[in-house]
Amino acid sequence: MLRVNGDDHAVADAWLGESLLYVLRERLGFPGAKAGCEQGECGSCSVLVDGTLVCACLVLAAAAVDAEIVTVEGLQPHERGATSDVQRAFVETGAVQCGFCTPGLIMAVHALLDRDPAPSDLAVREAISGNLCRCTGYGRILEAVEVTVAERRGDAQ
Repeated sequence: MLRVNGDDHAVADAWLGESLLYVLRERLGFPGAKAGCEQGECGSCSVLVDGTLVCACLVLAAAAVDAEIVTVEGLQPHERGATSDVQRAFVETGAVQCGFCTPGLIMAVHALLDRDPAPSDLAVREAISGNLCRCTGYGRILEAVEVTVAERRGDAQ
C-alpha cells in the first residue's frame, strides 16, 4: 500500500524492484513527476517522501510502503483548478518555459520553503541545484521563489 497525496493506493501487482517513479506514473496515474534521466541527475522526478525531497527514479516503490508521498499533484488546494502559491508564481513570472522540469523545481521550492520560509539567495540556489532546466536560465525561477516568499510574508509586489 502506498500513501500518495493523502490517499492509500493498493499496488499489489507491482514488482518489488519497480521504481517509485514508475509506480506513480504508470500504475497510479500521477504523471507530474517526469521521467528524465532516470539516474537521479535531473530532478524532474522529484517528490516528497515523508517530507524529504527525493528523486523518485532512485527510490524503489517497496521502500516507500507506509511512507507519506507527495507529488506535484498533491500540492494543489482542493478547489478544482486551484494552484499552490509556488505554482502560481512560476506561471506569473514565466518560469515554466517548456514545463518538463517545472514539477521537480516546484517540489524543490516547496521543500525549501517548508524548511525555511525566508531563504537566502544562496539557499534557494542550493535547493534547486539538483534540478536541470535547459530553457529558463534559472533567472525567472529565482524570481518565482522571491514572489512566493514576498507573498507569504504579506508584501505586495
